[in-house]
Amino acid sequence: MRAIVVRHYKTTSNESDQILGWGDAPPAESWQDDLNKVGQILLGSHITIHHIYTSTLPRAINTGKFYAESYGIKDILSSPDLREVNYGKLYNKNKKWVDKNIPLHKKDPDFVYPDGESFTQMQKRSVAFVEKLTKKHPDETLLIVIHAGVIRGLICHFLGLDYDSNLRQHMGHQYIGDFTFEGKTCVRYNELGRPSEFIKSGVIKVPFYRSGKAKKGKA
Repeated sequence: MRAIVVRHYKTTSNESDQILGWGDAPPAESWQDDLNKVGQILLGSHITIHHIYTSTLPRAINTGKFYAESYGIKDILSSPDLREVNYGKLYNKNKKWVDKNIPLHKKDPDFVYPDGESFTQMQKRSVAFVEKLTKKHPDETLLIVIHAGVIRGLICHFLGLDYDSNLRQHMGHQYIGDFTFEGKTCVRYNELGRPSEFIKSGVIKVPFYRSGKAKKGKA
């Protein structure tokens, strides 16, 4: 399976540095700008998308519909397992306030947010869902529209990276992750859009190949 992973459109809360999690916010005024650029890259790469999956949060679903129209795909498939981490009572809090008042925020992946969940719990459910997709769509290419936290969790798990030290890696709204799977194993990873902080900080170099696997697949 090949999974093209993108982030949802930019929201007003993203612009004002507020916590979202399972909550939502209206799209930013320029919400289409990033999606248009991502769409141009995908179409220019001549990638055939067979199915589109999103989380059940409106910002992901609406982004999925935007791309579905470009690819002529009638239905998108959504799952709660792809939702962002549940920040619970921190919804709508300013991120600077959270950094100051929640010492374990994005430092301990096992820290459970008040009335929410931990990053580890979020990673477990999202990874399990993607692994199910590899069995369901072994020879197809999927477009998966999700959230920054989920993307970080998938990268860390499937590339074998330390989760604790990578909880703050930035994922922009023009991120495009390209995962190639053999069974449940990610054998190749690349980024086609604006580089994530994983690349900028030198944590990974792309294309990334699973040790011992042949270098194959599209650039």
